[in-house]
Amino acid sequence: MSITYHDPASLGDMRQACRLASEVLDYLTPFIQPGITTNEIDRLAAEYMVQQGTTSATVGYQGSGSVPFPKSLCTSVNHVVCHGIPDDKPLKKGDIMNIDVTVVYKGWFGDNSRMFIVGDASIAAKRLCQITFEAMWHGILQVRPGAHLGDVGHAIQKFAEGNGYSVVREFCGHGVGRRFHEEPQVLHYGRPGTLEELKPGMIFTIEPMINMGKRDIKEDHRGGKYDGWTIVTRDRSLSAQWEHAVLVTETGYEVLTLSAGSPPLPSFVTATKT
Repeated sequence: MSITYHDPASLGDMRQACRLASEVLDYLTPFIQPGITTNEIDRLAAEYMVQQGTTSATVGYQGSGSVPFPKSLCTSVNHVVCHGIPDDKPLKKGDIMNIDVTVVYKGWFGDNSRMFIVGDASIAAKRLCQITFEAMWHGILQVRPGAHLGDVGHAIQKFAEGNGYSVVREFCGHGVGRRFHEEPQVLHYGRPGTLEELKPGMIFTIEPMINMGKRDIKEDHRGGKYDGWTIVTRDRSLSAQWEHAVLVTETGYEVLTLSAGSPPLPSFVTATKT
């Protein structure tokens, strides 16, 4: 599959899809409290998508595996790295959780995720969430024509490891547009000046997964059986992830997955579009 370069004039619906995906997370934010289950969060999101006029891209999605994903979003709690399936276990004070939402609007896919802190959490857990957020933005700031995907990955890796964390390598960002997953693959580690050159019209996600402990991961075999999706840290350390969809413009980047409730920018970021 080759990289798709989008005509800027055709991107109105993609911008809308990405904004609507972010608005799902806005809507869910006040509900993220101790005692709520991730199944309830999933139900709330599914109902809100109906009101938006969007559909979930994850329900029934198989990817490269054989097990269709059963829910409208992913909820990855504490040591779950990614692809956590909502269930009936109540969240408790001090949990951290990534909610990953992808909606489909008029054939376009808007893909984003955020970290949520349930009630209050330890200083260490909150720092992991913040450093991961900043790592994503360090990657975004590298996006401009003539740069390379290796520049993005290197900036994320250097910042995360410089703060004492590790970067998951088995999962990456990806092209997105009229398909859920497209080329290119966007690694969150690497060397400057390597991999694909960035050109105007490319759209891809930047979604680093950062671990408090070692970077090693494994399938979650709770109950002796793998559900086909859930990935956890091998050492059961906490993991965090943030995700934006980014357009390469003629002069830099445009972050597409923004809405009124998006978290404030880090102090070193001056613009969401350059």
